[in-house]
Amino acid sequence: MIRQGFPERQGLYDPQHERDSCGVGFVCNMDGRKTHEMVKQANGVLKRLAHRGAVGADPKTGDGAGILIQIPHEFFLKVASEHRIDLPPCGQYGTGLVFLPTDANERKYCKQAFEKIIREEGQTFLGWRKVPVDDSDIGHGAKETQPVIEQVFVGQSKLPDDALAFERKLYVIRRQIENWVGNSKLKQKSFLGLLDF
Repeated sequence: MIRQGFPERQGLYDPQHERDSCGVGFVCNMDGRKTHEMVKQANGVLKRLAHRGAVGADPKTGDGAGILIQIPHEFFLKVASEHRIDLPPCGQYGTGLVFLPTDANERKYCKQAFEKIIREEGQTFLGWRKVPVDDSDIGHGAKETQPVIEQVFVGQSKLPDDALAFERKLYVIRRQIENWVGNSKLKQKSFLGLLDF
């Protein structure tokens, strides 16, 4: 008999956390400490997954894979200052990776729209950082469609009593940007994407 749906909630399992994934590995520190060793171990797991996302005729081109980590505040302080971005204390800003069009005019237009939406939502636009990329080992198909990747920093304008209010605001900003992209007439809007705040 084939079961439909998910099992009932039990123990540490909760079906509301189910996500589609073709390969997942977990590495965690039970004390919640942030270490470079944890990142190295997670990268090792990622390299060992036989199927790290859908692939086509070019086996070096997939649909993406990565690791999710806590915000590395000390690292961001360093790289943000190199771009003249003044970061507030940890927890008072959000950051996201953005896939932008390769066309310079469209990219400028998109970044201006991002900044406008951030301000309209009552938050502080802190700046952009171009993300260093090593594309020496990606497939031909991926290289042809490779977007420009930049990191956006968003400051919390007010310190709310509710710690989740800023995260909700970042979610609203993300959805507004996704809707704007969907309704835009950009030639390269398929390049535009937002990897979580």
